[in-house]
Amino acid sequence: MELISVAAVAENGVIGDDGELPWPSIPADKQQYRDRIAEWPVILGRVTFDAMRDDLPGSAQIVLSRSQRAYDVETAHAAGDVEDAIEVAASLGRERAYVIGGGVIYDLFQPHVDRMVLSRVHGEYEGDTRYPEYDEADWELVETTEYDRFTLEEWVRADGD
Repeated sequence: MELISVAAVAENGVIGDDGELPWPSIPADKQQYRDRIAEWPVILGRVTFDAMRDDLPGSAQIVLSRSQRAYDVETAHAAGDVEDAIEVAASLGRERAYVIGGGVIYDLFQPHVDRMVLSRVHGEYEGDTRYPEYDEADWELVETTEYDRFTLEEWVRADGD
């Protein structure tokens, strides 16, 4: 199963501020993000899940939480840790799952993801949540697409050969 991290990241690594995006809405980014994950399972933390309840992303939500074990949403699945979340994703019979945050979830999954699709938001913003640091030597930038207020980058984990 391929795990893909998807995030919008400011030039200074910030991805959020008090549970919200720290920059004004970027409709083109929101659209490409929603289109990308629409038909696939997503892995997310409980706080992110709760924040998105009115418009849940993905075909199924695998919610990583240390405390909550059940959700009142038919498409939501509980997971207690990274390995459990990966096992739940694999049990859904799909060839990929998207990791969509929040910050702690990105950090926990960084060693496990095969690809990263990062919307590099132009500018630096204040915030309390950052995308995890990674060594670019471990990754290969395979595609870049310029947009008005962001640059979409697709990274694939290097073979290490």
